[in-house]
Amino acid sequence: MSYTVLVFVKQVPDTQNITGEAMKPDGTVNRAALPAIFNPEDLNALELALQLKDRFGAKVVVGTMGPPNAAEVLRASLYRGADECILLTDRAFAGADTLATSYALSCCVKKYGEYDLILCGRQAIDGDTAQVGPQLAEKLDIPQIAYVEDVVELSNKKVVAKRRIDGGYEVLECPLPAMMTVIDANEPRPMAAKRIMKYKRARTKFELTKEHAGANYTDAEFLVEEAEKLAGKGLLINEWTAEYAGADKERIGLLGSPTKVKQIQSVVLTGGDAKNVEPSEAGVNDLIHELIEDHTLG
Repeated sequence: MSYTVLVFVKQVPDTQNITGEAMKPDGTVNRAALPAIFNPEDLNALELALQLKDRFGAKVVVGTMGPPNAAEVLRASLYRGADECILLTDRAFAGADTLATSYALSCCVKKYGEYDLILCGRQAIDGDTAQVGPQLAEKLDIPQIAYVEDVVELSNKKVVAKRRIDGGYEVLECPLPAMMTVIDANEPRPMAAKRIMKYKRARTKFELTKEHAGANYTDAEFLVEEAEKLAGKGLLINEWTAEYAGADKERIGLLGSPTKVKQIQSVVLTGGDAKNVEPSEAGVNDLIHELIEDHTLG
């Protein structure tokens, strides 16, 4: 049996370099001011999907919501082994919190059609909420397994997955279709040179338009022809707007986001005073009494 696995990934700002200057007045991230990377745990989700492709012949479809340049993470997915990509992009999506994001992704899933599994990373490093996956499952009314490490079994009616819990792990079984969030429990495969050579010309329609902006090709017919050529070679990255995905514009972007960022601070931890303690019973006792007196202990 053939399976279809949808993997949702995210292009995120490198949060190691984030500062207060990287924020906009409305509390959203100024992504243009930071280097963009592939969200780490989404790479783990993609790797798990590719393992299912290797084991069961699954079709791997990777989707992302973001600005036009988010197509970079989709090309990176193709380089690793994905079969098809969808870029959900529209100015109306900008400024979305987890609620608006999960709604937009649910519209994407419904527009796509039949599937067996949805995978995504446990959380994105630019928000650390771990909410989008579970919210997506809720909106699609499908079962979910969080903190997944590996898939033990996949049949036409169920998935058996191993997930991490405090102090160990547990193995859960649930019916298909299902949603799973994946943790950093595998080693994402590198981009394959052969696939890079094949998919380096993969483009969205927006990228085609931008690349030919300075040429003599000004009519829409040329771009349609170019898009058809890429599609025939499997190199056209699907580009969906909010309208095409069937999303209610009152429920996406800033309009559909009840969560607002009030303030961001860059916290730097520095070392305090150091004190040598005599390595003896008396020295340790003195230290304990001192910590009790300044209310560090007790």
